[in-house]
Amino acid sequence: MEETSLRLEGLLFPAIADVAVLSVDVTHEAIRIEARSTAAEAVCPSCGSPLSRIHSFYLRFPADVPSAGRRVVLCLRVRRFFCRNALCGRPTYVEQLPGLTRRHSRWTERLHSTLAAVGLALAGRAGARMARVFGVPVSRSTMLRLLTALPEPEAPSPRVVGADEYATRKGRVCGTVLVDCETRRPVDLLPDREASSLAEWLAKRPGIEVICRDRAPFFAEGATAGAPQAIQVADRWHLWHNLGGAAERAVSHHRQCLRVLVPEPAGKETGDPTPPEEAPTSPWKSDRFANHIRARHATVHALLEAGHSRRSIGRQLHMTHRTVKSLADAARPEDLFRGQWQYNRTSALDEYKPHLDEAVSLFQPHVDAW
Repeated sequence: MEETSLRLEGLLFPAIADVAVLSVDVTHEAIRIEARSTAAEAVCPSCGSPLSRIHSFYLRFPADVPSAGRRVVLCLRVRRFFCRNALCGRPTYVEQLPGLTRRHSRWTERLHSTLAAVGLALAGRAGARMARVFGVPVSRSTMLRLLTALPEPEAPSPRVVGADEYATRKGRVCGTVLVDCETRRPVDLLPDREASSLAEWLAKRPGIEVICRDRAPFFAEGATAGAPQAIQVADRWHLWHNLGGAAERAVSHHRQCLRVLVPEPAGKETGDPTPPEEAPTSPWKSDRFANHIRARHATVHALLEAGHSRRSIGRQLHMTHRTVKSLADAARPEDLFRGQWQYNRTSALDEYKPHLDEAVSLFQPHVDAW
């Protein structure tokens, strides 16, 4: 009998000492293992005094890693000890089995570590689905709590660090993200974009040799104050972005110079001089689009004069509140759009606009019918 018990302990708890298996009950759904601790005494976690005087017994039922598709439930008979140290703030203490249980936990340590490994690999929803396949039904929130409870690994101090901003609320709340440029892994997140925060973070890591940043002034001030020994360089994205913007501005400024390189048509040399191009009557590229905007503008203002509210106008015309507001606030239709919607005399599509409008008018009945 004792030899069989030793075999069960070595099979079920191979790396845990001072555990005795009392019985194993196997059913179609679960495996129930009754066990108890064989240690002669325990140690108080508050004062470190040895505990040998027993206060009481009770049962714990932590879930264990499933076996052969069945749930494994441990029935542990644990002891509560008296602490004889009068200065200790805990008069009694329940023993814990190192490597098997922890305080207030309904899982064993090996099940806890298994779920944490699944969460690290698959995160919340996918990790919960995989845990159900293993036979441990947990929610995605539980998987995320396991991940947040894990201690953060100590990352080595980077040699080349990249600093850029990130947004927790776009356009309103921004912070600073710091990345190890050699391993391409995030190192830390700062809650703001202040130069003092970046300087304080860099001052704690004197091994930084290169700082890759954008051209924001607060990043420049923080890098200079926190790591004066480091070389500051611009990141590749901002270099290409600035180069593209400069090239676009240069081409736009010298656009008239490019016309000199284009030969004039032969007919224009001998023919009559063409009259200068007249400015269009519509402020938009397409007359059809302009008429549509004018009609919507007139409809909204007519309803406003009739006493309708903007909310009711949006419901009647199936418009959003922002669209109704823009139409109602505009004194005339020409005030609604600027920029790309305005007429451009140098547009390459000017000579094709009549053909495009004709094609749109031909297909419009089919679009409306669809």
